[in-house]
Amino acid sequence: MSALLSNLPSLPNAVSLREVGPRDGLQNEAAISTSDKISLINALSATGVSRIEAVSFVHPKAVPQMADAEEVWFGVTRTSGVRYSALVPNLRGAQRAIVAGFTEIELVLSASDTHNRRNVGRSTQQSLRQAGDVISLLHSHGAIAEIIIATAFGCPYVGDVPPERVVRLVNQVVAQGADRVAFGDTTGMATPRGVVELVDAVRNHHPDLPILLHFHNTRGTALANVLAALQLGVTEFDASVGGLGGCPYAPGASGNLATEELVHMLDDMGIATGIDLQKLLEVAVLAQRLVGRQLPSAILRAGPRSTLASEG
Repeated sequence: MSALLSNLPSLPNAVSLREVGPRDGLQNEAAISTSDKISLINALSATGVSRIEAVSFVHPKAVPQMADAEEVWFGVTRTSGVRYSALVPNLRGAQRAIVAGFTEIELVLSASDTHNRRNVGRSTQQSLRQAGDVISLLHSHGAIAEIIIATAFGCPYVGDVPPERVVRLVNQVVAQGADRVAFGDTTGMATPRGVVELVDAVRNHHPDLPILLHFHNTRGTALANVLAALQLGVTEFDASVGGLGGCPYAPGASGNLATEELVHMLDDMGIATGIDLQKLLEVAVLAQRLVGRQLPSAILRAGPRSTLASEG
């Protein structure tokens, strides 16, 4: 490891990445066919990625891109060693996910009350009251319950979200039995400072709670935020192939952190992900073709740093 990296706080030897392109990515794109969604998930399963967020069970009027969630899931070829999960907004969605056979399920609520109302049509406290019922349902079926706190670093409607507010939400969902918590930078408002403040605040209250961070690159800070989190010992991150997607209920939320950009950086730092970068780039090309537009991934455009230009 270089002298520069050796001067940083101790970094993890390996991280776990959850690929969210098939859900968080495609929910903000024009709808593609069920067979294309299945092809994307199957291709991602062959890259070495260990976790894939496959679908969300939401009302089709709210997110029509996910209207075929059951059909997509039943058509996927399950790959040994890959953990597949689904996102749900409420108890009804959780029931559908259980029936479909998912054993890892994420319930989303927002730190921002305004964003929560726009996202799921109720206040954050109303979502919290239902969270306990959802967690109980999942546990009764042997499923892992992960709570995703969206707009954890800021909201486009209300501005910065104080870490103390996020911690209060964590306290409540942990008391309800949540197995793990993820923190979403829903519109790319996070900075390394904000990452340090939030992670420190959460760990001061829950030092052993498994956490995952989800960054958007809307303002170009996603990789810097990952580096700040790595220095704090965080080892779980979301990313989206090609930089697909965003949040349909948050203005300017495009620009998920591209999985290949993150893998490229981690590979260079000697931090293992288990993902084959070349295979991942091939899937990014597929994703770009399926959605019919150029995706924002810089590595997809320029290639890895090891790619040499022709002299001709």
